[in-house]
Amino acid sequence: MKILILAAMDKETDLLINLLENPEMRIIAGSKTWRGTIGQHSVDISRCGIGKVNSALNTLRFLQLIQPDLLINSGVAGGAGVPIGTILVANKVAYHDVWCGPGTEYGQADGMPLFMEPYSKILDITAGSEMEQGLICSGDKFISSPEEINFIKTKFPEVKAVDMESAAVAQTCIVCGIPFAIIRVVSDTPGIGENINQYKDFWETVPQKTFMVLSKILEKL
Repeated sequence: MKILILAAMDKETDLLINLLENPEMRIIAGSKTWRGTIGQHSVDISRCGIGKVNSALNTLRFLQLIQPDLLINSGVAGGAGVPIGTILVANKVAYHDVWCGPGTEYGQADGMPLFMEPYSKILDITAGSEMEQGLICSGDKFISSPEEINFIKTKFPEVKAVDMESAAVAQTCIVCGIPFAIIRVVSDTPGIGENINQYKDFWETVPQKTFMVLSKILEKL
């Protein structure tokens, strides 16, 4: 299987590249991209950028140029009721900052379902493991205050994490007909303590094993 893994930031891709066997760097769509193997799969890893527009545009470009069988969006997310270090596999994804007006549901992009559902085989593989499954909500803002996280929970009480890319990546994959998975590590807990400092500290102490979980998942595909 040909798999594309995208993360928002270089500090995320730097950790993910360590998963590859025999990685080779090349430039695709103006971005550094590493190709190697994980088990029996050919894997490309690159950066999609921070935020909904960056991630959607770059996801589309990579899908067109690489034509993967599966896209995995990985990296970090802010926890909404789950602790730092939790590995979260999205079983559905929505926007927390979208409303298209009367007659539409809050969080639903035009022409999309409210909840966008990832590749079911990834969910089957990770069910009952040390990983958690749940809803990830995305928006164009780093969530850092109790008020912000509480507002999101009024709309999506079951939300487990928030980020700035997953829903846009998911929407792009749905439009392009490409299966996708969202796998995030919780780096901070908005609304609980100084989450900006938590986020900074996370990058100083993050264990490589939190990203190694991708290898275990791909080995079972």
